[in-house]
Amino acid sequence: MQSTPRPDKRPLLITGGAGFIGSGLVHLCIEKGYPVIVLDALTYAGHRENLAGLEKSAQMAHQTAQMLLFVHGNICDGPLVRKLFGEHRPGAIFNLAAESHVDRSIDSPGEFIRTNIEGTFNLLKASLDYWQSLEGGAAGSFRYVQISTDEVYGSLGENGKFSETSPLAPNSPYSASKASGDLLVRAWHHTYGLPAITTNCSNNYGPRQFPEKLIPHMIRCALTGRELPVYGDGRNVRDWIHVEDHCQGLLLALENGRPGQTYCFGGNAERGNIDVVNTICRLLDELRPKKAGGSYAQQIRYVTDRLGHDRRYAIDDSLAERELGFKRRFGFEQGLADTVKWYLDNDSWVESVLAQDAKGAAP
Repeated sequence: MQSTPRPDKRPLLITGGAGFIGSGLVHLCIEKGYPVIVLDALTYAGHRENLAGLEKSAQMAHQTAQMLLFVHGNICDGPLVRKLFGEHRPGAIFNLAAESHVDRSIDSPGEFIRTNIEGTFNLLKASLDYWQSLEGGAAGSFRYVQISTDEVYGSLGENGKFSETSPLAPNSPYSASKASGDLLVRAWHHTYGLPAITTNCSNNYGPRQFPEKLIPHMIRCALTGRELPVYGDGRNVRDWIHVEDHCQGLLLALENGRPGQTYCFGGNAERGNIDVVNTICRLLDELRPKKAGGSYAQQIRYVTDRLGHDRRYAIDDSLAERELGFKRRFGFEQGLADTVKWYLDNDSWVESVLAQDAKGAAP
């Protein structure tokens, strides 16, 4: 089955567009000529600073007003979502709005259920009503794209990789809530015909990632002289994909993907957590040596393992390569080095987003 060609570049509604992956997608879509409406609740992981380069860039000044609209709101707000569909008539929706941190889901699962399940349900209802109101090419090219995670597949042994045919086996409240949203998307496609696509990705890294995640958290702990906490034996394995590669894949899924299909995106970069932390320490030793001497690796401490900690993730994204033309541009070593440099050069961004988290996200 061939995808329906997109007849024009109508606006894209990107929920969670002020977050880490979402803001990367916003930057890419505007670069490719798509006007974007961002809907973001600005919780702990969503920040206007992530869009500042678009909203203030001199070279974009002549077109930003037409290319980017930011709306502060929640995907659980049904009237607001319907208003955005009615007023802006988007050509597609990317749903990246999610509670996404495993540790937070273990401590406070309720918000994950509300946003990742009820919020997705609300978006699907509004999307279906809107799509059914469209005619001709507008109806044929409309897409609902659900962005999910490899964590919905559970944990791998020493061999094999997850793919689009892997069974769902989530092991944390976070992954269970994301798997639930994915199943709702599948049901809305098969029951109502909504032209929906789901994507699952491995661990993202790169600039503008909220500092509670592994890589930026370790950078900040190292620079502030704190212990670098590593769960368990540190041998849990993750596959790392640069956020810009992931965003390229998401846009390809919109433009070339088949409705009803799932596409996986990985980095082909499996690393043990302790190996990633040691590499970060080595990079910091080179780029910002400790005044007192010694290596940042001396700050590493092993701590009690996370509850239900999945042992290994890895992604087979050959289907995306064949059907979408997906290709990675970033190798992990250089991508990680660039990421460490970005955080060293952007202390003010880190302090700003952490300050907002401490007092509650600011509009």
